[in-house]
Amino acid sequence: MSSRLYILLLVLLIATGGCRRGTDAPGIPEYDFMPLEAGRYRIYDVQETQYARNTLPLQHSYRLKETVGPAYTDVSGHRAYRLLRYRQTSNSLSWQPDSIWSVRLVNNEVIRTENGRDFVSLLYPVSNGLRWNGNRYNLWQSEEYEARNVGQPFSVSGKEFGETVTVIASNDSTLIGQTKRVDIYAHQIGMIYKERTYLQFCTDTPACLGKNQIEYGIRQIYRIQTYGKE
Repeated sequence: MSSRLYILLLVLLIATGGCRRGTDAPGIPEYDFMPLEAGRYRIYDVQETQYARNTLPLQHSYRLKETVGPAYTDVSGHRAYRLLRYRQTSNSLSWQPDSIWSVRLVNNEVIRTENGRDFVSLLYPVSNGLRWNGNRYNLWQSEEYEARNVGQPFSVSGKEFGETVTVIASNDSTLIGQTKRVDIYAHQIGMIYKERTYLQFCTDTPACLGKNQIEYGIRQIYRIQTYGKE
């Protein structure tokens, strides 16, 4: 065999091996913190507190179930999944339809559509300190999200999840208010904890200014109770 033919065969073998490795590569990121598979569900215990001036806080407790529906092709031509959301105010009552959201993975972005608005909930591959504009598909101002505690354990509702990532969308507190939006995702499970706090403090008199006296607002905390596949 001539040296030229030998080199040609060697190049072909390398090229063939390279294509095979690309085909065999997994189709999901190394850290899959929001698995998209029809039938997966998560049930959360939700504690909601509503605040209004000169009244006692109003507290609500309920359960929220989020089920991944069948895949479909959205208007942009991407594969997406409906998130079927149900609410239950008591364990003895049946689940009632709450809302329908959706989620899709486009390139390295996990895009979650909530009430008609797209948010980049996660960006792969996730790493500590990774930052991105979670609002980049919306018309209003950009909003920086940051990933923290990647791969670290987190306990919620008496359960410990070994590999998680915390996404900080907002955590600001000033003399006039507080805004906090935190999501925690577990590997191969999805969101296990969520906090939403929007508070407006009293500022109309010198006596209340800077005292963190709540004028009005809301705080919601979601804690995963159970999860699985139907």
